[in-house]
Amino acid sequence: MGQIQRVGIIGGGQLAWMMADGAAQLGLDLVVQTPHATDPAVAIAPEPVLAPVADATATAVLADRCDVISFENEFINLAALAPLAAAGVSFRPSLPAIAPLLDKYSQRQCLEAAGLPNPRFVALFPDTPLPEAESHARALGFPLVMKTQRLGYDGQGTFILPTWEACQQTWDQIQRVPVLLEEFIPFEKELAIMVARAGSGQVVTYPTVETQQVDQVCRRVVAPAAVSAEIQAQVATLATTLVTALDYVGVLGMELFLAPGGRLLVNEVAPRTHNSGHYTLDACVTSQFEQQLRAVSDRPLGSSAMTCDRAVMVNLLGFETTDQDYAEVRSHLAALPHTHVHWYGKTARPGRKLGHVTICLPQAEDDGEAQVAAAIQAIETLWYPPL
Repeated sequence: MGQIQRVGIIGGGQLAWMMADGAAQLGLDLVVQTPHATDPAVAIAPEPVLAPVADATATAVLADRCDVISFENEFINLAALAPLAAAGVSFRPSLPAIAPLLDKYSQRQCLEAAGLPNPRFVALFPDTPLPEAESHARALGFPLVMKTQRLGYDGQGTFILPTWEACQQTWDQIQRVPVLLEEFIPFEKELAIMVARAGSGQVVTYPTVETQQVDQVCRRVVAPAAVSAEIQAQVATLATTLVTALDYVGVLGMELFLAPGGRLLVNEVAPRTHNSGHYTLDACVTSQFEQQLRAVSDRPLGSSAMTCDRAVMVNLLGFETTDQDYAEVRSHLAALPHTHVHWYGKTARPGRKLGHVTICLPQAEDDGEAQVAAAIQAIETLWYPPL
């Protein structure tokens, strides 16, 4: 393959949209495959292929317009893309690298095979007899976590269940699709890390961050996490181990539980740029989005060092259904010190990620945790209506 100039992205949401600055920095052109002309990335990528992300026929058209294809989301049809790969279309990460990560059961098996620490888990399928399912559930203990094996995100398809009766009822309600049962981990913190790997084998890890969830959706990210250097190093090692084992090219997000006693367990893996890395746009030398483009276009990976002492990212989640763009509220957010507001231009509905705000914090003179809490409160007081 010659010099890569045009990068195709399957998916045209905010993750692809946030690649614009990185593409400009590197002199790359972006082409997206996305269903709607109103999707965020259409504004920054000329000649979009307007089609569903799982439409492999459309991906063949995308391939004719670019040098390499990468992914913004997991809602793809690998079997349909395989003939394109066999015909020489370059996917990065490769289809074999992402194949075990798209299904939560095969993802657990992949992590286990790589020697990474998992919660205890078991898979249930539509033909699993109820007595057998109950036996598996009781062996894990209650409460437990039920996850649909495919297509869950932002807390969708994830249920924390207190009893077997609740498990059976929930499984029936979702029509007994394949699910994963996992032991519930009473964690001290939820952590995450972004890792990038180039085709050369070069690996760059970002700082380990703390993620804070509300209703099983990420609300806040604090970078770096207030954990020991040993925990930071262990998380980086786990992420590096996985991308190396998979011969993965691109950026990958790993979410983890920090359990009592300093025990780390992998929660989930996302084979793409990820919400927990949005702070890198404003608080790191190289953002996760530029890093993704560097990796898939054979450019050297950039520095992941932070450019401020700490950063706080708060998601602006929808709390109503409306067409308004909240311009006045956004202007108030932008007026906060050291603040960067990113607005995705999507129609608001409850729970939808409409944008995010990052505050790059100067070094604290005394209590850094209080500084972080104050930054979060300042943003959320402006954005979220009072209860």
